[in-house]
Amino acid sequence: MNLKTKIALIGFGKMGREIDALCRESENFEVVSVSYKNITDKLDLKGIAKADVAIDFTSKDIVLENIEKVSRLGINMVIGTTGWHEDLDSVKKIVKKYKTGLLYGQNFSAGANIFFKITAFAAGLFAKFSEYDAYGMEIHHKAKLDSPSGTALKIRDEIKKNSPYKINFTSIRAGRNPGFHEVVFDSPADGITLSHQAYNRTGFAKGALLAALFLKNKKGVYSFEDALK
Repeated sequence: MNLKTKIALIGFGKMGREIDALCRESENFEVVSVSYKNITDKLDLKGIAKADVAIDFTSKDIVLENIEKVSRLGINMVIGTTGWHEDLDSVKKIVKKYKTGLLYGQNFSAGANIFFKITAFAAGLFAKFSEYDAYGMEIHHKAKLDSPSGTALKIRDEIKKNSPYKINFTSIRAGRNPGFHEVVFDSPADGITLSHQAYNRTGFAKGALLAALFLKNKKGVYSFEDALK
């Protein structure tokens, strides 16, 4: 009996290929469909219909359309694409309409999600001292489209929940860096720097598969934090 979780990959860029490689090495996952393997390709709806979960790492320009079409098939989705979260309410309506499950996240790395909590906790400590201010910087490879990154926006939101800081991020798009984020709490007397550096995309890919396993038989909308719990 084949007990593998069947995965449909929507998008076959760097992240899609990384997830595909992990699935090939795994006894728990099997890729049954790949959409947009080439830039002129379309959604492989017949293949997606055979999957337990579809994982989308495409772009903000097409992700909402993908969500509508895949949800219509009754297939659950993990959304790794960023830059669309202002449309979350609309996505929730789609998921409710088709009675499916969807999980989204700004960053699927376990380490990055721990970093969110570290920076939020630190912000609460520094907020007690008026001489401190906060700022951030993030670096990604030259092909990354959204700026600031979804991870930077998540860090900003977590800090705002725990302090009065209106933190701004400087974004750099160059080279091959898969993701670097830095937060500095600065005062006239000293400065404290917190940072997270992704060395490759393996952590993100493992997180996406963890999310798929979590979401497999669920209904409703979840965040990656729910899967980590």
